[in-house]
Amino acid sequence: MKKQILHITNGTALTEYLRELDFKDDILTWQEMLCEGPTIPKIDSDEFFKIRSQFLKDYYDIEVDDNELQNELSKLDNADRYDEIHLWFEYDLFCHINLLGVLNLLHQKEIKKPLYLICSGRVEGEKSLKGLGELTPSQLLDHYNKRVRLTNEDKELAITLWRTYCGKDHNILKPYIVKESSFKYMSSCLKAHLKRFPHQKSGLSVLEDNILRLVRDNDIKSKHHLLGYCLNYQGYYGFGDSQHLRLIDKLSIFFEENENSLKLNRKGHEALLRQHNFAPEINNSMIYGGVNRMEFQFSIDQNKLVKTVLHAN
Repeated sequence: MKKQILHITNGTALTEYLRELDFKDDILTWQEMLCEGPTIPKIDSDEFFKIRSQFLKDYYDIEVDDNELQNELSKLDNADRYDEIHLWFEYDLFCHINLLGVLNLLHQKEIKKPLYLICSGRVEGEKSLKGLGELTPSQLLDHYNKRVRLTNEDKELAITLWRTYCGKDHNILKPYIVKESSFKYMSSCLKAHLKRFPHQKSGLSVLEDNILRLVRDNDIKSKHHLLGYCLNYQGYYGFGDSQHLRLIDKLSIFFEENENSLKLNRKGHEALLRQHNFAPEINNSMIYGGVNRMEFQFSIDQNKLVKTVLHAN
């Protein structure tokens, strides 16, 4: 008898791709971006969805369709009918924090089915890391055939990381950077997350610093042109258009823009030289789980987050 499988994908594009490849099982499409905005540990709650809906509206002008959301999540209400659940998430921070959220939701709903992870990243013969949607049909099916069954230790790790992410001290994530698990990109994602906080000297995150370097080192014509570079050269972040456009807008104080070019101004060069802490001026007060990024800075010397002086008790 054929196994009944529920696939949980990282977005609509992948769901459509799987349908094109004739996957006929049920699919739940996860369409959140839990790597930004406030979160609380209990995902299976009205409070969680209220917090997330308000954040998406305030920061990205996204109106959450409650009916569509509940229709997708209702597939978990009949989890007993499935023999296995297959999780399709990529190598980047965007996907990994969503994956932590999904695993915690399954735990909170007491769904104890075998869980398998299909995670893209390094592909033999390819120079760059690849998202699932970037794989050829044969590569994607190869990834699927090599899916990894998550252990109880993997699930416990996901629960711990999610609770920590929703908490007030993200330095607690540091020991897990060296912990072995079936999540082979988790270490890189946790490192990338900690470096989203302002650098102690420049006030720029690694991603913000990278955007200024892209402007300095390339012939950038416009903010839209810069967006393309940002999407292609962001390492383990996996952010989308909206997230990068918001960052670019925050960094406008460092640019001189005319009809055909976007260049760094004097302040932009000073930021890259780390001559001044620009965090208050950029004022990127994004919340990551349970922490406002402005309350902490990343210390290279100590290799950890330290309290921002203005917010110190």
